[in-house]
Amino acid sequence: MAMFGKRRLMAGAAALVGLVAASLVGAAPASTAAPAAGGNTMVGYFTNWGIYDRAYQVKNLQSSGTAGKLNVINYAFGSTANGQCSLTDAYADYQKVFDASTSVDGKADTGPLYGNFGQLRKLKKMHPGLKVVFSVGGWTLSSGFTEAAKNPAAFANSCYAMVKDSRWADVFDGIDLDWEYPNACGLSCDTSGAAAFKNVLSAVRAKFGSGALVTAAITADGTSGGKIDAADYAAAAQYVNWYNVMTYDYFGAWAPTGPTAPNAPLNSYSGIPTAGFYADAAIQKLKGKGIAAAKLLLGIGFYGRGWTGVTQSAPGGSATGAAPGKYEAGIQDYKLLKTSCPATGTVAGTAYAKCGSQWWSYDTPSTIGGKMSYAKSQGLGGAFFWSADGDTTNGELASAMRGGLG
Repeated sequence: MAMFGKRRLMAGAAALVGLVAASLVGAAPASTAAPAAGGNTMVGYFTNWGIYDRAYQVKNLQSSGTAGKLNVINYAFGSTANGQCSLTDAYADYQKVFDASTSVDGKADTGPLYGNFGQLRKLKKMHPGLKVVFSVGGWTLSSGFTEAAKNPAAFANSCYAMVKDSRWADVFDGIDLDWEYPNACGLSCDTSGAAAFKNVLSAVRAKFGSGALVTAAITADGTSGGKIDAADYAAAAQYVNWYNVMTYDYFGAWAPTGPTAPNAPLNSYSGIPTAGFYADAAIQKLKGKGIAAAKLLLGIGFYGRGWTGVTQSAPGGSATGAAPGKYEAGIQDYKLLKTSCPATGTVAGTAYAKCGSQWWSYDTPSTIGGKMSYAKSQGLGGAFFWSADGDTTNGELASAMRGGLG
């Protein structure tokens, strides 16, 4: 899942969301398998740092129409430093006072809870049945999971204390673990062992109870002997309502000279740089391990990845480096790419664009429609996106997801 730019209904909808959400958090005892997603479950990540340079507030979830399409909002991120859950930005989380113009309900904050948490409380009142889950970890903050694996119960206790703090206990309905990556390497390397992920999730489920949503964002590495094989995702699946499978960030300008390749391929294609680096490979691998399809959500990136110094329009061209991005080189929000570098072709179920010397790949409403059809055909629990601030002001990517999921 991205962090700081790195590896991120119509009338009657509220009632529908309520019915679906109720089915997601059924009262199975913690010792049995947690209930799976509802088949058309839609989850979206909201980032606490997005309220700054990106100026994306909780209000934008409402004004874009996205809030009415979601079953669950994942609030990112809490820290896992030293094997303990903690807040990363108290000001953004619960201290910032929103005025009438920036508040989700058009009314200035009056307390006692402020910040994004206060705004989310207001949003939930506007959308009965909408759930909010606190996501911890992410690319930048996953190193603490190594310590957490040494004492899963202590980690679970700290997470529960953070999520269910009396000041905002009503805001959050559970927790999402974004560990990149158990018993493998991400920003740093973890050697906790294949069972560590299962042990941590078991402790979290035991602490949060059967009524809470417990989810996890997991690798989509479909290669033989790759990250999916490094941890026991199958044994851990009994403790989660679903996995958010991060089916994006397969290729990008961390390989500065290319070859150019899509950020989020659904299928393989002739010339793919790495065999097994595509969504269907990951989904089939996870299903092959015995994980129920209904516990898998397909990931959609609301951003693209790109190179510069490219002369070839089709995928597979050479490059000289990362294309310039507004917040970070090599990555750009869909809402900007839509007009700055419109799609010129498709490959492996996703789009790409050549404009000048730049080459980008990203999902569009059309390719998202195809991916939602895939999710339904595979019996998946639904889909999720990273992250809301990359969408247009009218939420066209979120609309495409909901339209495709039904």
